[in-house]
Amino acid sequence: MTSASDLPYRACVGILLLNQSNKVWIGRRIAKWDGDGSQKMWQMPQGGIDQGEAPLEAAMRELGEEIGTNRARVIGEHPDWLNYDLPQEVLGSALGGKYRGQTQKWFAMRFLGQDNMIDISGANGHMEEFDQWRWCHIDELSDLVVSFKRPVYTRVVAQFKPLTLTKPGPE
Repeated sequence: MTSASDLPYRACVGILLLNQSNKVWIGRRIAKWDGDGSQKMWQMPQGGIDQGEAPLEAAMRELGEEIGTNRARVIGEHPDWLNYDLPQEVLGSALGGKYRGQTQKWFAMRFLGQDNMIDISGANGHMEEFDQWRWCHIDELSDLVVSFKRPVYTRVVAQFKPLTLTKPGPE
């Protein structure tokens, strides 16, 4: 059996993407994990940092790959790297079996496009990861995500919620 302490964290980025109504983009993952008995498979865009890639560069790339557009500007950055551990039952198989979980640098971004620019179909050549997407209130996020990511989402929400309380400036 693989022990979490024997494995490193995967360097990753996450993006809290806000529209002009201060709602957060969230997608429902195609790959299902039902370990906590829930169907809470929603998440914000996230993904690994490639060798030699800066976190912000990775975040913009991930937006393009996962939602089909990177029309966004940074409005905040979490000061810390946030870690989550995979559940023991998927350790050794999830994330290619090479990692205990992920350490993530989170960015808040303002979406500069229109909803019709979002394309989760994989038409951009990237593997399709979501089967649905929607804009949600920031307070919904922690209740929509799988349990093992909930502590990270709680910290992301705490850091970036003030950004949702003001009217966005002109683009």
